[in-house]
Amino acid sequence: MEKSVKISAIAITLNEEKAMEGYLKSLWFADEIIIVDSFSSDATVAIASAHEKVTVYQRSFDNFSAQKNFALSKAANDWVVFFDLDEEITTTLSEEIIKTLKNPKANAYFVKRDFHFMKKRIKYSGMQNDFVIRVFNKNHCRYNNNLVHEALEVVGETAKLKQHLPHHTYKSLDDYTQKLHKYSALQAKMLYEKKKKPNWYHFLFRPWYRFWHQYLIRLGILDGKEGFILAYTSAFATFKRYVNLWMLYRKID
Repeated sequence: MEKSVKISAIAITLNEEKAMEGYLKSLWFADEIIIVDSFSSDATVAIASAHEKVTVYQRSFDNFSAQKNFALSKAANDWVVFFDLDEEITTTLSEEIIKTLKNPKANAYFVKRDFHFMKKRIKYSGMQNDFVIRVFNKNHCRYNNNLVHEALEVVGETAKLKQHLPHHTYKSLDDYTQKLHKYSALQAKMLYEKKKKPNWYHFLFRPWYRFWHQYLIRLGILDGKEGFILAYTSAFATFKRYVNLWMLYRKID
């Protein structure tokens, strides 16, 4: 498909050697690929560097917003696609991006993600309306200062693409829970900087509410055992967030 706009593809990585080759191949439509790596200990950097249109930068990870804004600053083109390596950039989605950018009507485009967990497509559990911005004009966008669950702030109009984005976030249960623990630590740091202090309400009620809200109100029960596991791990991550916050105040490592 003929392109009329040059596109920069950007990603942040840490130990993604298994996904890297397929990810780079799926970005066939990009004119350049920027990888910002947090000093991976595997072959991530070697695999990425072997591709002609890939430029790799290594930067110590401090938080997601800072890492992504650094990557964004390295993009040579105005239009950017910013996919995670556990997202499947399908051919139909790539073609829609090319077609849309021939005559863009917005400064940023949302994509509907289809969440896959433990080899199962999760249709409920709060994933029903998982829209994320993955295509945008860098001149009108910047990631906010959240340490985790960062959001792209857009000046101007946004729109939605029609094609979906498969999201394969699960590698193993240990990997998944480790990711949640990392998010919990960063969220605790954000709360600490806001001088939020934990109490029994946060330790007892918030995890309990998180579980039942995700499992019943957001219909996780309809996702079977996988829905229960997702609700349980989310509740524990909420508990861990406030334990981490309490430890920050107590100066406990």
